[in-house]
Amino acid sequence: MNTAEIRVEVAPGLALFVPHARRTGAHPLTVDGVSTLGHVIESLGVPLTEVGALVVDGREVPAAHIPAAGESVAVRAVRRPQEVPGAPLRFLLDVHLGTLARRLRLLGVDTAYESTDIGDPALSARSAAEKRVLLSRDRGLLRRRELWAGAYVYSTSPDEQLHDTLERFAPELRPWTRCTACNGLLRKATKEEVADQLKGGTQKSYDVFAQCAECGRAYWKGAHHQQLEAIVERALAEFA
Repeated sequence: MNTAEIRVEVAPGLALFVPHARRTGAHPLTVDGVSTLGHVIESLGVPLTEVGALVVDGREVPAAHIPAAGESVAVRAVRRPQEVPGAPLRFLLDVHLGTLARRLRLLGVDTAYESTDIGDPALSARSAAEKRVLLSRDRGLLRRRELWAGAYVYSTSPDEQLHDTLERFAPELRPWTRCTACNGLLRKATKEEVADQLKGGTQKSYDVFAQCAECGRAYWKGAHHQQLEAIVERALAEFA
């Protein structure tokens, strides 16, 4: 097996994925003449879901490109807003992103969520079967070949996670149309239809209700509505 040396420069937005010594400027990297550039970039720690373009000596190349000696490679981040062709934009979130899932559903974004750890193979298979963009902080999961599409969630803060997702993908926002518990669509409901879910005080104080067409959960403007409304208003002000 012949070895050769190339130089690789990673975009600042992707620096967190690579060792500290490679975070600024171009650095030499030994390649084997067989592995694809996509494999080489992943071996540095950068998930291909986060790569917008691979530029070799000034020209854009596919991830299947085999790097040759002396080439200079620029690894760029995805362009925003990112287009996801091939299916309506919808998401699948892993077990660690429950708050983000509820907030996306609050905004009317089609968001599937696994509340238990079903394992990486099952998650990536569901992403492929339902053509959903998998959101995760698990870099290994985002490298699975069967994954249909994916994106790394850069922050641990739910506020920042939501902002980043909306900025990156620009989904259509339709607040108050989805069940935050199961992702089903909401419909208007009468007090009588949801009476079995209401306590005495709620039954006396509220007259406007919605109900999930899938799981039957009832919704009304209760004690937490003001907090939820603030999340919706911020999102609409920035991204609608």
